[in-house]
Amino acid sequence: MKMGIVGLPNVGKSTLFNAITSAGAESANYPFCTIEPNIGVVSVPDERLDFLAKVNESKKIIHTAMEFYDIAGLVKGASKGEGLGNKFLSHIREVAAIVHVVRCFEDDNVTHVEGNIDPIRDIEIIDLELILSDLEMLSKRKERLTRNLKGDKSLALELDLVTRIVDSLENEQPARKMEFTEEEEKMVRLLSLITYKPVLYAANIDEEHLVTMETNPHVLKLREYAEAENSEVITLCGKIEAEISELDEDEKHEFLLDMGLKTSGLDKLVSASYKLLGLISFLTSGPQETRAWTIERGTKAPQAAGKIHSDIERGFIRAEVVGFDNLREIGSMQTIKEKGMLRLEGKEYIITDGDVILFRFNV
Repeated sequence: MKMGIVGLPNVGKSTLFNAITSAGAESANYPFCTIEPNIGVVSVPDERLDFLAKVNESKKIIHTAMEFYDIAGLVKGASKGEGLGNKFLSHIREVAAIVHVVRCFEDDNVTHVEGNIDPIRDIEIIDLELILSDLEMLSKRKERLTRNLKGDKSLALELDLVTRIVDSLENEQPARKMEFTEEEEKMVRLLSLITYKPVLYAANIDEEHLVTMETNPHVLKLREYAEAENSEVITLCGKIEAEISELDEDEKHEFLLDMGLKTSGLDKLVSASYKLLGLISFLTSGPQETRAWTIERGTKAPQAAGKIHSDIERGFIRAEVVGFDNLREIGSMQTIKEKGMLRLEGKEYIITDGDVILFRFNV
């Protein structure tokens, strides 16, 4: 659930971070004003919880949450220590996925480290530094594996995999663009490669293009680039998000309507990040609380129950399940039961996003 926010200096990372977390990360018009990564926790928006809480008269609502790490701006040479880059790169290894903030707005008052606006060039600068960092680490591993192979032939598979990745990196291709077998994927995950992490591009645009973003040439170039590597692009305006973060829910809704927007950049960012990590939510609801629980897509019922408490997983008997859409259409759990729509699922049941569940267990 950890996302790292990266990008060149002065592209709007810290401004965006301030807006989405209200954490007050330092933001200034000069490089490296962020040294240690600021960490903010953001609730994952889920309107289903409001409906369930109303139906069950819950005393409180608990959203699931994500952590966003504001990682300092990288520059050319970061992999060799330029701009304290080595320290920053180590922070990126700790996150599950990357939000790459790309500047797609013109503003003479905000200096760009490269002198002009070019989103593809900016992406390639960051990617090259991440590639070089992985390449340095893997080259050392390859040397070690080669030395040890003479005494342990079981290392041959790993050496072959590492060699292929090194070749790709030397051709300036990140590991996420490579194809691996299921078994190889398990091995790659253990390597902690920065370039294997999935990427979400966040185009930081000006207020003028917020509604008519398709006329922004920088966004169009970015979308074309991202589509070629099967990545997603979201658009937002850091300045507007900063304004929204100061409003309460009613004011926020009215503000978005006035701007002609359906949702805030924060909601788009969090929802897209959740999807990128392959996560879904199941829901529990009662008089005390209505809550969303985060699991990986494909999780079976007992393991999902373990998210609530290990005792529930250990003593799992069955899951009583109804899909949220069915519950919303019918209106009450009592009617769901009377109509025979409440499903009893066993240990092999794979949870679906939006399942409303009561777990039965005995320990």
